[in-house]
Order: sequence, then structure tokens, then C-alpha cells
Amino acid sequence: MNLDDEQESSNIVDRRGERGGGGMRLPIGGGKLGIGGMIVVGVIALLLGQNPLAMIGMVEGAGVGGPGVGQPQEANAPSAPPALDGAHDRFIAKVLGSTERTWDAVFRDQLGKPYPQPKLNLFEGGVNSGCGQADSGMGPFYCPADQQVYLDASFFDDLSRRFGAPGDFAAAYVIAHEVGHHIQTVLGISAEVQKARRASGPAEGNALSVRQELQADCLAGVWAHHNRDLLEPGDIEEGLRAAEAIGDDTLQKKAGARVNPESFTHGTSAQRMRWLQAGLQSGQMNSCDTFAARRL
Repeated sequence: MNLDDEQESSNIVDRRGERGGGGMRLPIGGGKLGIGGMIVVGVIALLLGQNPLAMIGMVEGAGVGGPGVGQPQEANAPSAPPALDGAHDRFIAKVLGSTERTWDAVFRDQLGKPYPQPKLNLFEGGVNSGCGQADSGMGPFYCPADQQVYLDASFFDDLSRRFGAPGDFAAAYVIAHEVGHHIQTVLGISAEVQKARRASGPAEGNALSVRQELQADCLAGVWAHHNRDLLEPGDIEEGLRAAEAIGDDTLQKKAGARVNPESFTHGTSAQRMRWLQAGLQSGQMNSCDTFAARRL
């Protein structure tokens, strides 16, 4: 990506001096996962930018926010924007800035309403979020309780080195996906999914989670469509490789588990690639209605 002329977001909160002490802990073990999901929960959390509790509805990473979101916790965030440290930080700030510019325009033009910009919290090791305490092993995530994104940038090294999805656009896709969850929250989609999941069984709840995750992928594609002037040769392929690498079926195979569609919470590799491409090709939010789609 060529971000040289992109404005850095002022909505970056540097939490890297904190270690996530105190606050409400995310209660591991409070949900029900299929056998396949239990086997690969750690791998999925790392790759999909998700707190493992996203699988039982605590936060939204590349996962779904469902029942059990607690009251917002005190974030102890600084009031002033941080002094960004180096090219890596500035890349994140510029990607977030591009999402703000894009969604400001899309909300105005396609929805006729203003876009409420989220904060993005940079942390190391651990952090207290509005959804509770999290650590870096949980990957990037979005907390609907405080409507903020949380990111330990070391995740991108793992995405590149361990799972074969390198590149700046692959990293930008992860950020845009988390912003997609923010859009779902401010439009009330996440709340409706939470309500429906509370009234459904595990398999039905997972199916709803898949549709929400694929919609966030599609919204990331809409962002990319409106930033084609920033893309360089190979960028789209980088994003598609990342989407392929984080499909539930691919992760289960890599973990040595039997592929179990009922345990999927994010969609197959083919589905994630398809919906990222759908948003990329159309640039329209109404092309991202995964809940009405007969074919995912």
C-alpha cells in the first residue's frame, strides 16, 4: 500500500505501558464450543484477531460479540494522542485514518448519517478493555461495550511468519475487519445477532457468528474498494491470502482436527475470500447483507 499522503488518525490510544492488571477478567470456560472448536480455539484466536471469548460471545475480534458482554470497565486511557513510535505505528495510524475518511464518506453518501469514529488501543502483553482483561495471545479484537478496537501489533509478525500471510495490505485488512465490527455495532446489527444467539442453540449460534464475520470481511472489502488508489500490485492477493489463511476449515486442518462445519464461527477460507471480494468489487454496503444471502 502507498500510504505516504494518508493522514494519520488521532484516535490512537497508546496503552503499551500498561500490563492489563485489575479490572474484570474475561471468564474462560463460560461458553459451549464444539469439539473441533475446542481443539483449535487458541489457533483461531491468534489468526482471526479474536479473543477466545469471542467464541462464546464476549468480544468481537474476527469473531462475534454475543451474550455476556459486561458493563464497560475503566480504560484509564490517556486523553491526548500518543507520540507514535516509528513506521509500524504510523502505518497503523494511517490505515485507521483511511478507514475514517472512507466511512465518513460512505455513511454520508449511502446512509445519510455521520460515522462515529472508534478509538484504536495499542497494547503489549495485556490490556483492560470495556469487555474485561485480555492478553496479546487473543489477537486483535473489537469490544462492543466500549466501542473500541484493541491491537497488539506483534500479531502481524505471527500472521506473516507463522501463517504465511505477509504484506501491508494483509495487516490493513485485519484492521479494516475490526472496524467492520464497529460499523455493525453502531448500526445495531451486533445487538440483533446477540439477541438471536441467546435464543438459539450452539449450531445456530455459530451459524449466525459466521454470517456476522463474513459481513465484517465484506465491509473491509468496501473500505478497500474506496482506497484502490492506495493499492499497489499484489496487495489484493495479499488480502485474499490472509482471508484464506484464517478460514475455519483451514485452521482446523492445520491443527490436525477433523473439519467440523457445525463448529465454524468465522467461515471457510473460500467464504472469507468471496465476501472480501464482494465488498471490494461493489464498494456498496448493501452488497454485504450476509444475513439474507442464501449462499455464503
